[in-house]
Order: sequence, then structure tokens, then C-alpha cells
Amino acid sequence: MTRLHLHLLSDSTGETLEMVAKAALAQFENADVIRHFWPMVRSQQHLDRILGELANNPGLVLFTLVNPEIRARLEEKCRVLGLPMVPALDAVTAALAAQLGQKAQTRPGRQHMMDEAYFDRVAAIHYTIAHDDGVGWEDWEEADILLAGVSRTSKTPTSIYLANRGFKVANIPLVVESPAPPSLFGLRHPLVVGLTTAPDRLVQVRRNRLLSLNEATETDYVDEERVRKELQLARRMFADNGWPVIDVTRRSIEETAAAILRLYSERQASPGKDPQGASLL
Repeated sequence: MTRLHLHLLSDSTGETLEMVAKAALAQFENADVIRHFWPMVRSQQHLDRILGELANNPGLVLFTLVNPEIRARLEEKCRVLGLPMVPALDAVTAALAAQLGQKAQTRPGRQHMMDEAYFDRVAAIHYTIAHDDGVGWEDWEEADILLAGVSRTSKTPTSIYLANRGFKVANIPLVVESPAPPSLFGLRHPLVVGLTTAPDRLVQVRRNRLLSLNEATETDYVDEERVRKELQLARRMFADNGWPVIDVTRRSIEETAAAILRLYSERQASPGKDPQGASLL
């Protein structure tokens, strides 16, 4: 197997570049890739220290550098060393510039500026953390999205993921012995989405959870018949209230969140018309 050194150079946090590299590498199985991550490259001196590492570990260079002098220096060195290089955002930026009729700004990290959107995202994260697992039901009307489902249907991680996208998210576990607050059924502002999963998968997830906590696994919590009943009651609640339902059995957190955001966008595009009873299996 060929080993590849992958160098990621960014003049900002490098988050965008890492996501691009991760998405591309996901298409290759069992790839032997050693990543070298170089964020906040904003001076010639910093770049010169990195160039020695490129020479010692030659490989593919991906970069997002907007400073023309630093970028030219990197490109020149890559040509001398015979290293392939890819400016990760050039094609998209050029296409946008052509369509918008504007010249792109050359300021690193503009997407991370502490503008109003940034502080809205921070507020969304604070709200979501404070309204996890049924807490703070008095403020649910302030949420953008509310997730409902039985225990271990990925409500919390999905909520946190959506919060990082700037959405205020609350979630509530549906427990047979503990009825949900009446306010849940009268919410107007939040999009309420039901999360469900396959019974056998849920039993497995719950059993693994108990094992990780060194707790006994012979309980009603993992009894298959009881789990089926929990899921049936939750499904009935979703149907009775016309809430869209997403089956998370074979979905990653990111895929579940994407499905929720599609429902949210549809709702925003048609005010007053909820995606009643939609089932995404």
C-alpha cells in the first residue's frame, strides 16, 4: 500500500480545508494517509518553517491562502520540489466572482469573523445545552427546532450539531411512565420532529450504553418487547400531532441533521404550513 503525505495549509483555522480533505478521503478505502496540518499561516517566516517539512515529507499539498506573496512562495517551492498542489477554494471563488460581478476579498478567516451571525450561533449553543433532555420546557417556544424521541435515538448529539449550525434546539425524551409537558403539544414557533429507530438497533445501543457504565443489562430498558412498545407509543404521538418523523437507524448524525434542516427549510418557505406527518425512512 502506498503511503501518502497530505499537507494542509491554511491562513485561518483550517476547519474548511480539513472538511474538504475528509470528504474527499472518505471515497478511498484503507488509504494510508499521513496528514500534516498547518493552520494560521500568515507570514513568510511561518511558511518557511513549513517548507522544510514539505521537503522532508513530500506529498500532496492542499491549501487555502489568500495572501498573494505567501501563496506565490508556496507555489514556487512546490514546483521546485515537484509536489502536486491544489488551491481548494479557487474554482468556487472564481465562479462566485463571475456570477456576482465582484472581486473576492483577500482577507483570511472572514468566515470566522465575530459578526452578528457568530454571536447568534453562540447563543444557539447556549440555548441548546440549557434545553437538553427535557430541561427548560417553559422556554421551548423560543426554540427553532424541538426533537422528540425515546431514549438513545441520537437527540442530544443531533441537537448539538444543529446548534453549531446556528439553530436553537430543544429535545425531550419520551418516557412511558412520565408524560410530556402539555406545552409540547401547543408549540407554534418550533418545528417539532420525531426521531425513531429500529427496535433491535435500539436494544443494541442501549445495551452497549449500560455496558460502558458497568451496569446490569438485564433490565426493562433493554427488553425487546418493552422497547417495541416505547417506539409504538412514540410513533402514535408523532402521528396524532402531525409531526414529521425521521428514522435514524442507518443515518449518521450529519445525515439526520440534513434531513431536519430540509424540513425546516420547507417550513420556512411555506409559512403556516408544517410538513405534517412526513416520514423519512
